[in-house]
Amino acid sequence: AHSNLCVNQINRNGTDEQKRKYLPKLCSGEHMGALAMSEPGSGSDVVSMKTRAEKKGDYYVLNGNKFWITNGPDADVLVVYAKTDTTSKPQHGISAFLIEKGFPGFSTAQKLDKLGMRGSNTCELVFEDCKVPAANLLGEENKGVYVLMSGLDLERLVLAAGPIGIMQASVDTAFDYAHTRKQFGKSIGEFQLLQGKMADMYTTLSACRSYLYSVARACDEGHINSKDCAGVILYCAEKATQVALDAIQILGGNGYINDYPTGRLLRDAKLYEIGAGTSEVRRMLIGRALNNEYK
Repeated sequence: AHSNLCVNQINRNGTDEQKRKYLPKLCSGEHMGALAMSEPGSGSDVVSMKTRAEKKGDYYVLNGNKFWITNGPDADVLVVYAKTDTTSKPQHGISAFLIEKGFPGFSTAQKLDKLGMRGSNTCELVFEDCKVPAANLLGEENKGVYVLMSGLDLERLVLAAGPIGIMQASVDTAFDYAHTRKQFGKSIGEFQLLQGKMADMYTTLSACRSYLYSVARACDEGHINSKDCAGVILYCAEKATQVALDAIQILGGNGYINDYPTGRLLRDAKLYEIGAGTSEVRRMLIGRALNNEYK
C-alpha cells in the first residue's frame, strides 16, 4: 500500500512538483502512504464507486467514503480515487487525487477489527466537503482508471511475496516441531504420513517461490504480463492457506492454541485470497487473457 500503490503511483503519474513535494518524505519513511479505492459498496466492482469530486475554481470538493483502507489510520499522504464525471461510462469518469492528512473535511472513522494481518492498521475514510487543491490531481482528469489499473499488476506481483513468507514460516515451525515432538518412542516426523505432508509442503513452497521469482524477473526486464501477475498471487495465496493448515495439523492440539504461531499464519494467509482482487477475479482475468490469445 505504501511503496507500490502510493509511492510508485506518484513516481509514475505525478507531476515534477508533486514528486518533489511528496516523494522525499515517503521514501525516507518519515511519512506513510496509502491507497483509497474500495468502498462499502464497491469492492471487486471498483468503478462503481460513489465518492464524488466536484471542481469548484482552484479546488475539488470530495464527498463519500472509502473502506478497507490499509494504512488508513496512519497515512500522511493518500492516493484517492473519486468520480469526476457521472455522465460517461463508469470507467471513464474517475480521477485520482493526492490527499494529505489534515485536509479540511477529511477524517478517518473506525479502525477495523480484522481476522488477521492485525499489525497492518485498516480503517474507513470519510470525505465531507473535503477541499483538495486542483494541483493535487494525479494524472489527467477523468483518466484515473488508467492510473488505478496501471498499478494493479505490480501490486499483485509484489503481494505474492507475502504468501511465500507465510509458507516459509509454516514450514519452519512445523518441521522443527515434527523433529522435537515424540510419540510412540520416536519423532513424529519419522512417521510416513507426516513425511508425506512435509514433502508436499516443501515442494509447494519451492514451486511457488520459483513461479514468483520468474514473473518478477520478467517484470524487472520490462515484460509485465497481467496473466502471470494474477496467476502468481492466485497460486501462492491459495497454497499459503493450505500449507498453513498443514502446519496446524502437524502441530496437532498445539497448532490450535495461540501459544504457537500457526493460527496467526493461517489467519494472515487468508487475506491474500481476498485483497488485491479476490481469487475469483484473478481466475476471471486469467481466463479472459487466455481467450484473447485465440482471437
